[in-house]
Amino acid sequence: MNQKNTEILVALAGQPNSGKSTIFNLLTGARQHVANYPGITVEKKIGSFTSNGDKVVIVDLPGTYSMTSYTQEERIARDFLLFEKPEVVVDVVDASNLERNLYLAFQLIEMDLPLVLNMDDVAKRRGMEIDTDELSRRLGVPVIRTVGNKGRGKKELREAVHSTYSKKRLVPFRLNYGETLEPILISIEKELSGYARLMENYSARWLAVKLIEGDSEVKRLILRHYPKNVDILEKIEQKREKFFLENRKKPEKIIAQGRYKTAEKILGHCVKKTKKRTKTFTDKVDKVVCGRVSGPIILAITLFSLYELAIVYGYKLTEVTWPFLAAARDFIVTFLPSEGFISDSLWRAMPLGVVDGIIAVLNYVPIFVILFALIAILEDTGYMARVAFILDRVFGYFGLHGHSVLPMILGGVCVGGCAIPGVMACRAIKDRKAKLATVLIMPLMNCLAKIPLYLLLIGMFFGAYKGIMMFFISTITIIIALAVSKILNLTVLKKMPPAPFILEMPAYHLPTVRGVMGRCIERVWSFVKKIITVVVVVAAFVYMLINYPGLNEERADHYKSEADQAVQSFQEGIKEKGIYSELLAGDGLMKFVRYQGEYKKAKMSAKTKEIKGALDEKFYSKNPDFFKIAKRGKYEIDDKKMKDEDAAKVSKIYKKMDKARKKIRREM
Repeated sequence: MNQKNTEILVALAGQPNSGKSTIFNLLTGARQHVANYPGITVEKKIGSFTSNGDKVVIVDLPGTYSMTSYTQEERIARDFLLFEKPEVVVDVVDASNLERNLYLAFQLIEMDLPLVLNMDDVAKRRGMEIDTDELSRRLGVPVIRTVGNKGRGKKELREAVHSTYSKKRLVPFRLNYGETLEPILISIEKELSGYARLMENYSARWLAVKLIEGDSEVKRLILRHYPKNVDILEKIEQKREKFFLENRKKPEKIIAQGRYKTAEKILGHCVKKTKKRTKTFTDKVDKVVCGRVSGPIILAITLFSLYELAIVYGYKLTEVTWPFLAAARDFIVTFLPSEGFISDSLWRAMPLGVVDGIIAVLNYVPIFVILFALIAILEDTGYMARVAFILDRVFGYFGLHGHSVLPMILGGVCVGGCAIPGVMACRAIKDRKAKLATVLIMPLMNCLAKIPLYLLLIGMFFGAYKGIMMFFISTITIIIALAVSKILNLTVLKKMPPAPFILEMPAYHLPTVRGVMGRCIERVWSFVKKIITVVVVVAAFVYMLINYPGLNEERADHYKSEADQAVQSFQEGIKEKGIYSELLAGDGLMKFVRYQGEYKKAKMSAKTKEIKGALDEKFYSKNPDFFKIAKRGKYEIDDKKMKDEDAAKVSKIYKKMDKARKKIRREM
């Protein structure tokens, strides 16, 4: 019997673009959070709801077409189902593509998982009527119809999950793979039944199917339980070879065909077409978007627009956010020890280095907000799949992926990108080998930081051909990057197995503000959490490398002597300058150094004449004499122009001393 107040683990499975996210939000509402699977960048969504007094925890698995292990997403989904042992699995299927979606459902049934089938209501709009009761009877699992964006079917789906957990299951369905293969599978099941430890944890039917398919991960699974007993694997391999010799077809091909034939047969009894299928809106749009001529043109316009919005306008937005980051830095500095004349204490220098590193990275956040929002829009509309389709044939030759184009554009295929958002955009690449190749060539792109150097070199050596040379640089970059990717795939990445390129063209949808912003905030927050941790560690480590073991006593004395000479020369130069000689004596000199630094920083963020005027009044009231020196003896207060010859001369002498001070600090 079901115990009250227990925790029920539910896995949400389904093929990509089947509507899993909508169902996840429908079931969990606001009670959800996002993390990453350990050691990898694939997102892990977890939510919960309460049913009959029990807490139901839902884990949204990555979208996967099958329970193979070609891609990282497929491995994650399969490992979770095998090793985490969820009490119930909800398989979200696209009712308009039911035949293809049943391919995954058959594998979940073979794994002997307590299953609930959930389908949307889109089939009715496309002229198909599905008998869910008949489908449920034939598959032996509950089938619940929902309309996620309208909240329909929520109660029924929750009840089905709880009843399946309570063991109210139908007669299980068993897929027959035909007279040539079925006897072999039955014989393997009998052999496996002698391995008690395996049978406690895994379905004999599923193991038999995967072993006859030659699945390497399942072979390793068996060896993990029985490392010394490899006889069964050798027997199965002999059966595979014998089957191929007799039928001239690999078992995995027969299995795939068997699943599709069974799906077709089931659909024949459960699906009725209510009207003749006409060209959908998606079909009409794809004729233009994926056209031989129009497709690349639309793609170029889309990518250029994305680049302009994310990089160009993103950088402009950093001008707005930077003063806030600078203010945060200044606020933190107030809690640190004061600045030294030629060196700072450990408790000032190290924290300040860490803070500066974090702020430098956080300066990119506006770019990421725009970038991730735009990527979410492209994903939700369905256009991202079209981008991969158009470019995959070219990029595939170099070991890249159709999805590699977006990171490369952001990284700077055209002059002026940035490697950081380029690398972050690689998250969309499913193939781990192609993802790594794309990340490794990203530093070759023309990031914005390289442009001043390009302009300098072109001006020095190719002044008469500036336009041609800049075009050459932007063109040669992509050629070199593709060549490097090809070399990497032939050497370093050679042993890494590539994932088959499976691409689904989802129907076009209007993205929702909640969906786009939710995913954008999740990805930005994930980036910020990770990068801050990395920056803190790296900045502290770099500080230690730079400062320790440090200067020996002789060199330290040498720099101290130079600093004393610079101060002495300064004091002698201002000896006859009235009150300023007393004001800048002893600790007064360092007080002015800090005052001058604060005033300069404040001036950098003052854009208008009114703000500059208010700033001058603030610093004048803080210390009038320091202010006169900082303004080099010429200043304006209360609309009155003032002049102080002594302050002007002191400022000139101070400037010389400050230059020597900074030189000493740099050398140290």
